[in-house]
Amino acid sequence: MSATPSQNDGARPVDAPGLTEEQRLRRRRLQAQKDRVAEQAAQVRVIEVAPAARRARMRRRHVFMALSFFLIVVVPTLIAGLYLEFRAADQYASTVGFTVRREEGGSAIELLGGISSLGGTSSSDTDILYEFIQSQGLIRAVDARLDLYAIYGKPESDPIFTLSEDATIEELSDYWSRMVRILYDAGTGLIELEIRSFDPEDSRAIARAIFEESSDMINELSAIAREDTIGYAREELELAQENLRTQRALLQSFRNEKQIVDPAADLQGQMGLVNSLQAQLASALIELDLLGSTTREGDPRLDSARRKISVIQSRIEEERAKLGAVGTEGPDAYADVIGQFETLQADLEFAQQAYTAAQTAYNAALAEARRKSRYLAAYSPPSLAEASIYPKRAVLLGGVFLVLFGLWALMVLVFYALRDRR
Repeated sequence: MSATPSQNDGARPVDAPGLTEEQRLRRRRLQAQKDRVAEQAAQVRVIEVAPAARRARMRRRHVFMALSFFLIVVVPTLIAGLYLEFRAADQYASTVGFTVRREEGGSAIELLGGISSLGGTSSSDTDILYEFIQSQGLIRAVDARLDLYAIYGKPESDPIFTLSEDATIEELSDYWSRMVRILYDAGTGLIELEIRSFDPEDSRAIARAIFEESSDMINELSAIAREDTIGYAREELELAQENLRTQRALLQSFRNEKQIVDPAADLQGQMGLVNSLQAQLASALIELDLLGSTTREGDPRLDSARRKISVIQSRIEEERAKLGAVGTEGPDAYADVIGQFETLQADLEFAQQAYTAAQTAYNAALAEARRKSRYLAAYSPPSLAEASIYPKRAVLLGGVFLVLFGLWALMVLVFYALRDRR
């Protein structure tokens, strides 16, 4: 209730006698303010505020989530744990480590210079070997030797970790990638394999088979590289041999045709004959001059001397014609014969030099191919496992739980997101 101006909690009335006009005015103002405050207080309503949250209680969706967690996460994890403990077969691992080596014994020049290399690795060969171990070709080769279907299908009570009998080669390749783990260091060229199976002897047998097949593949690569290295040199040597045989045949045919073994020696004999005839001609001329000074014209000895000189001159002209000294171009001219012989002889010498160079190059290619031969070196032979370390049951069980829990949590989030959009 608002106070009236006359009731001011025992205060003196506004118009009380004895007050000055200024005091009365101040009291009136104060009383008016009190009246306004009283009116505002009378108009205030009491508003009840609801509590911040209602009391929590179990709802149907909570029961559904708990049931879904039990069915989706707990039950499958429990089933997986029981299977891993009582049905999953033990797996034994065998390890083998190897690398590709290349012998590079230095040549004589390298040894003298002190820059020879005793050995090394070939990264490209190791990369090829890394891919080969994962290929179907190797899997088929090992299967032909050991029967992988029988080895990986032994534990009939474990259908999850074993290989089915009717598996295709693609399924066998996928299974192989799980059972054969490859560790490859590209920097050092070292390859280490971990091979798993359900029997330690089988694991070691597979490791040995992989090593032997890989060694055969490297040897084949080495043979191919060796053939590529010496192939060109062999072709050059064969061409040089054929050319040498051809030139020898041409020279032999020339000798048979001309009936001359050595035209140079025959020419020397022919030149000796011409020189001898020229000496006889000079002697006959001197004799004719002597007869001319001691006998008269018509002496028979003069006629005989002249005929002798004529015969000798004719013979000299014939012999010179054979030598080609007088411009004769007949087939039997010695100049032509000597020219043909020298041409054939030069071709034969060139063919012999080419053959010698090709033979040297071929021998050098053979030595280089032997010097750069590749082979597979095992720094860790196949081991025999004494205890099973696979499957890693705790890790697999933890992985199953995390995957199932993540799936369940995603389903719950999707459910509440759809519920909030309604």
